[in-house]
Amino acid sequence: MTASFSKLALAEPLARAVAEMGYESMTPIQAQAIPVVLTGKDVMGAAQTGTGKTAAFALPLLQRLMKHENTSTSPARHPVRALVLLPTRELADQVAQQVKLYAKYTNLRSAVVFGGIDMKPQTAELKRGVEVLVATPGRLLDHIEAKNAVLNQVEYVVLDEADRMLDIGFLPDLQRILSFLPKQRTTLLFSATFSPEIKRLANSYLQDPVTIEVARPNQEASTVEQHFYSVTDDDKRRALKQIVRQRGLSQAFVFVNSKLGCARLARSLEREGLNTTALHGDKSQDERLKALDAFKQGKVDLLVATDVAARGLDIKDVPAVFNFDVPFNAEDYVHRIGRTGRAGASGLAVTFVSGSDTRLVGDIEKLLKRKIELEPMEFEDERPRGRINDGRRAWREAGEVGDPRDVLDGPSRDRPRRDPRPPAQPKDPFFDQPYQPPSTQEAPAWEAGAKQASTSRVSANIKTRRKLPALFKAG
Repeated sequence: MTASFSKLALAEPLARAVAEMGYESMTPIQAQAIPVVLTGKDVMGAAQTGTGKTAAFALPLLQRLMKHENTSTSPARHPVRALVLLPTRELADQVAQQVKLYAKYTNLRSAVVFGGIDMKPQTAELKRGVEVLVATPGRLLDHIEAKNAVLNQVEYVVLDEADRMLDIGFLPDLQRILSFLPKQRTTLLFSATFSPEIKRLANSYLQDPVTIEVARPNQEASTVEQHFYSVTDDDKRRALKQIVRQRGLSQAFVFVNSKLGCARLARSLEREGLNTTALHGDKSQDERLKALDAFKQGKVDLLVATDVAARGLDIKDVPAVFNFDVPFNAEDYVHRIGRTGRAGASGLAVTFVSGSDTRLVGDIEKLLKRKIELEPMEFEDERPRGRINDGRRAWREAGEVGDPRDVLDGPSRDRPRRDPRPPAQPKDPFFDQPYQPPSTQEAPAWEAGAKQASTSRVSANIKTRRKLPALFKAG
């Protein structure tokens, strides 16, 4: 039996916001984490992507911050008291939007800072004072160095998608940021997996954490229908279009391994009539946010993305995910297909496997602890079937010569007749002669002709030289 949000002892402003957002039953991570965070204990939580982690830490933190809520307009009365760190700009922006919705009926202020955009608006917001700061590590360090952000009064810190932050290489930045925080604080760490690196991070910065694990690590969602199709690299695009058409898919994620491949595939699919946009690291922050917004609003059918979008993006009801490229990291397979089949809904995950992907598929098998069966991809006949093509086919089968349109429409006196046979070439007496090997006593004809031409040129040159003196005398 699932727990209800109405059973939580949330403050009235938070309860009202949650009810407006349509929250009724808590997810497993929410049901287990919220009561623990409300007690002020450190938490080390693991859950699949899309299980409601943001509410699991944001709601209890806001509840605790409201105990010392300040109505003053002075920035000094609104210091940073809760810090949420995330690996990517998109995740930071998304979590910040959720926090604002939860806190809309409170006096708590929140802000978000991430790279790729101008620092000035962020600086102005920080100067006005915020209690909850959502940030990516790099841009937060920029604000700390510029003395725009002071973290000496932080009571709560959240490391969300911690495994992804370590993958990207944020560990040195995290260590620097955590060194600015008070030692007496509550630390919450959320990760898709409990790898040895994550455990070492937790041992360094968490104090007697409560471990919450609602799903087996690296377990794919049971509601996702998975297929691995064996195709060549050249046939992947054709296979993608066929499955989209056969399944009648309204929207889908398409994941590729490189930024260049992402941009090229998106352009190619767009040229072929599919409403497509790309999401990768070379896009400006404004372009990335616009791409996500267009996809959320249903203006875009296919979102072609690198793994920058593989985790944590809160886009509901995506019916399918395509792994156009098998991911280099087996764990990314689980995160990618976690974009579909969320909150109990069914979903489709399709992976295209070419000949060079054998090792990568083997890594996924080890992670999932099961054998993956490769399915052959059967393509439909995509040749055009118009009247002219039917006429050409019938004309070829009949062995006829002439205009293939006559097979359908009958001969036309107004239409010039056309003979498809190539025109006969005029005969060349030289090339039509039979081959005659040269005799040992007589030089070949071509050799005699060459000698005669050479002798003629020498004679002409001698005659010219004899005339030169006379010409000079005349001049």
